[in-house]
Amino acid sequence: MNSSEAPPVIDVQNLSAWYGKGRKRVRALDGVSFQVREGECVGFIGANGAGKSTTLKVLMGFRFPDGGSARVFGEPAGKTASRQRIGYLPEVALYYPFMKARELLELYGGLGGVPSDTLKERIPDLLERVGLAGRGDHLLKTFSKGMQQRLGIAQSLIAEPDVLIYDELSSGLDPLGRHDLRELLLELKAKGRTLFFSSHELMEVEGLCDRVILIHKGRILRDAPLNELLEECGSTSLEDFFIQTVRDASAE
Repeated sequence: MNSSEAPPVIDVQNLSAWYGKGRKRVRALDGVSFQVREGECVGFIGANGAGKSTTLKVLMGFRFPDGGSARVFGEPAGKTASRQRIGYLPEVALYYPFMKARELLELYGGLGGVPSDTLKERIPDLLERVGLAGRGDHLLKTFSKGMQQRLGIAQSLIAEPDVLIYDELSSGLDPLGRHDLRELLLELKAKGRTLFFSSHELMEVEGLCDRVILIHKGRILRDAPLNELLEECGSTSLEDFFIQTVRDASAE
């Protein structure tokens, strides 16, 4: 069975979600449907408030949808069996400030079922790969925002998950950090890892993704291979496509 015939890693069907009550009730998702298959690298883009973070929270089981369904590896979103196979990084990751970087990775690795002996070997290498070599015994309160984001990426990779889900992938990273992260993700992509992430850095999405899903006001506007989207609008950049498509949708 090839990847096109295999069941999707992520399967979202007619998803809806609301926030607030009464007159202040606001629809966050309105019939969202899409799939992500094994080995794909998919960028999830949209303006602030479009519904990106809500969708990712549903996929992780942090929020129940008000309608529709979301499944990961064939299991309802949030089930232990599927979450154990996901490496996740939220937009804002908060860690205990008096914990050491190594201790954090030991904690998350243990939760992911990684044996302690394996963690001892894996942690130094992983810290080096994310640009934190030699920082394993440093307290997290001494880490800058960018360093915490690098550590969050290491946390998402410590159990060698089958799929990576990131909310605002490069949040807090400087240009060097974004470059290092892009190289790491390209390496994982080449190894067949499934990647699904939201980002406001459209050049980052353009440099990594095979496919792009554009969400606007809780609805999917486009879901297609990157090169196809650029050809359709006669653009040479994802940013041009994004601006044109969102403006057209807002004018309707």
